[in-house]
Amino acid sequence: MQAILAVTLPFFALILCGYLAAQRGVLAEAAIPGLYGFVLFFALPCLLFRFGFSMPLASLLNPAVLSVYSACALIVVTLTICLSLSTRVQMKDAAFGALVAAFPNTGFMGVPLLVALLGEAAAGPVICTILVDLLLTSSLCIALARGHDAGAGNRGQALWQALRGALSNPLPWSIALGLSAAALGLTLPGPLASVVKMLADAASPVALFTIGAVLWRAGQHAHSRTPAALYLPVALIKLLVHPALVMGLGMAAQGLGAPLSHFQLVVLTLAAALPSASNVSLLAERYGADNGRVARIILASTVLAFGSFSTLAWWLSAKVS
Repeated sequence: MQAILAVTLPFFALILCGYLAAQRGVLAEAAIPGLYGFVLFFALPCLLFRFGFSMPLASLLNPAVLSVYSACALIVVTLTICLSLSTRVQMKDAAFGALVAAFPNTGFMGVPLLVALLGEAAAGPVICTILVDLLLTSSLCIALARGHDAGAGNRGQALWQALRGALSNPLPWSIALGLSAAALGLTLPGPLASVVKMLADAASPVALFTIGAVLWRAGQHAHSRTPAALYLPVALIKLLVHPALVMGLGMAAQGLGAPLSHFQLVVLTLAAALPSASNVSLLAERYGADNGRVARIILASTVLAFGSFSTLAWWLSAKVS
């Protein structure tokens, strides 16, 4: 357990540093969107480009990994919406709650953390989860939220607009660019390669610091005060139900002969056990959902994940070897 905490503690400590820096005014609130933009459009794309360039296509676009994780995402979204809908939580808010229940923080947190825990081979399955969450999970949940406002006749259009929004995210394109460069045998010129390396090396610490700052900002811009009964169960779905479902369905797929290795299943399970993606609070704010509830789900899942994720990683660490 000590070896696991030696890896996970610094990651969560950097998130806390970002939260405290924003809370105490060391990091101005006006600077947080710029910091987020640096990670999203510069540092993290360079990190994913390097993984795309250095890893075989089959490990980044594994059909078994994509299928198991996609099925679990759809089940979690459906389950969370069914459990959340009430007179207090309407469809738009239930859809965004489902998004934070099914969308782990794999981009800003999961890639560097799981690579640090399990080695660079973990990057392939984690990148598969990023593609599913950006293109399927987020598009579906945003379409459900917007379709509720637009009415039944415009739900198809809402889904298309949500998918277009997902395709504007630079992360899938950076992965595709790295794969394409590797397939064509291209190499970056020395100075450009140095720039990419410097930005990629900055991705992990700055992304973690940014998560903390974004969590503080989300709390400041919350439109409502949400009782624990409306957000804590969703955080527990994220941290407990989602990874358990991934492991169970993955083992069932293995039993049916799916080409899913034990290592890949461990990586997928740990990815699902990560806290909710912090950027969903920004999406909820943009689309007029109850971002107070969303922010509290994300904050609760991030605080609780230090214990739950570290414990699961410790339990699974012996099984990897």
